[in-house]
Amino acid sequence: MTAYPGPSLLTLASSLLLFACSAYVGRCRMKFAIEAPATSGHPQFEIAYRIQMNTLENTVAFLPVLWVFALNLSSFWATLLGGGWLLARVWYALAYARDPKTRGAGFGLSMLCFAALGLGGAWGVLRGLLG
Repeated sequence: MTAYPGPSLLTLASSLLLFACSAYVGRCRMKFAIEAPATSGHPQFEIAYRIQMNTLENTVAFLPVLWVFALNLSSFWATLLGGGWLLARVWYALAYARDPKTRGAGFGLSMLCFAALGLGGAWGVLRGLLG
């Protein structure tokens, strides 16, 4: 069996990011007295909730392309592009929490990394099918 330490570490780090986003929502729930199942209330809670949901949505799409790329093209490049995605998602979350208008750069960079992983992974699969 071949080991994939980089993509494996990124998968674990992505789970940690999701946990951190959930914890931030929980802290905001307590701070602003927003009782579950409410998903609206204080603006900072709504920001925290959107950070969590957007990060969850993006992680669900990111993990498959990370692994398809790693398994079919390059574990090394999957790790670099995946690391870029992860850092950009952290940048997005921190910027969004400070001022929602500043979240665009982190989001854009994460989407570039995602696109590279998706296109590269597709190329790797097609190359394997045709070769």
